[in-house]
Amino acid sequence: MTRKVRAAAIQICPVLDSADGTVERVCNAIAEAAGKGVQLAVFPETFVPYYPYFSFVYPPVSIGAKHMKLYEHSPSVPGPATDAVGAAARRHGMHVLLGVNERDHGSLFNAQLLFDDQGKIVLHRRKITPTFHERMIWGQGDGRGLKVVQTALGRIGALACWEHYNPLARAALMAQHEEIHLAHFPGSLVGPIFGDQMEVTIRHHALEAGCFVINSTGWLTDEQISTIMPDPALHKALRGGCCTAIVSPEGVHLAPPLREGEGMVIADMDMSLIVKRKRMMDSVGHYARPELLSLLVDDRPHDVASFTSTKDQTDEPELGESGAGRADADHGFAVLRAAAG
Repeated sequence: MTRKVRAAAIQICPVLDSADGTVERVCNAIAEAAGKGVQLAVFPETFVPYYPYFSFVYPPVSIGAKHMKLYEHSPSVPGPATDAVGAAARRHGMHVLLGVNERDHGSLFNAQLLFDDQGKIVLHRRKITPTFHERMIWGQGDGRGLKVVQTALGRIGALACWEHYNPLARAALMAQHEEIHLAHFPGSLVGPIFGDQMEVTIRHHALEAGCFVINSTGWLTDEQISTIMPDPALHKALRGGCCTAIVSPEGVHLAPPLREGEGMVIADMDMSLIVKRKRMMDSVGHYARPELLSLLVDDRPHDVASFTSTKDQTDEPELGESGAGRADADHGFAVLRAAAG
């Protein structure tokens, strides 16, 4: 019996400077997609609260206030924004990939969150290398996010934007037998050439990995472009660059891609096409040569510090009136180990 998964790649505008407004748009789109029988929906890169388009068209020295505003509206994970999207996913029995500017104390990260149909976050990863202007905005992720998760729909992996130009990052997911690859880009950026390059990229990954690729890009209205950059001479830098699409393991569009305006690309993915493609070329199976070429992936967390103690933390003395507190002479000291790398 053929197993099919109905997917939606969603091209949509954010509500600038309002995480709540953008989350509401996400939840409304989930409900609309559910009415069309969609089981898996993909939203654009860092869609909540919005992609930092300002960093592409302004010099770094002038973006301080805009960067601070992005901090103000960016959600923590978990938090109220992710709770709302998780509730919508659960209510409609849908898997959802959402891009967010994740705030982690004093840093922002380009994060991808995959919610399952129970509203649980089953994949939480951060873009490993922000691109060009993005390096002024986000920190770097680590290898813990280079993983494929088993879901009721199949084995799902994800990468953001130009991570797809890191062939070893893609190979790490391919080696885990990714069946459905979720991708997203900001959209409304660089111009038409960006969308053309994107199409080549996602179709190539589908062919090489032997998987389905669902790709979502964002969209800006003319009014939003003028709000971000008042100088008309720079408006062209915030147009084009869209290719919202769903591609089969044979590199074929399953529906016409969306390059302008808001909308959804919806298609039924026949999962038997994966084996049909891999029977001919399985890049991590019978077409591989691991004795000649192999990949080492460090998927450990690389935190700034980790703490261990020689004594149970419940034995800590209470703080004194001064707030300083003193440990007993025989109390074990916490050992701070700086994370390597």
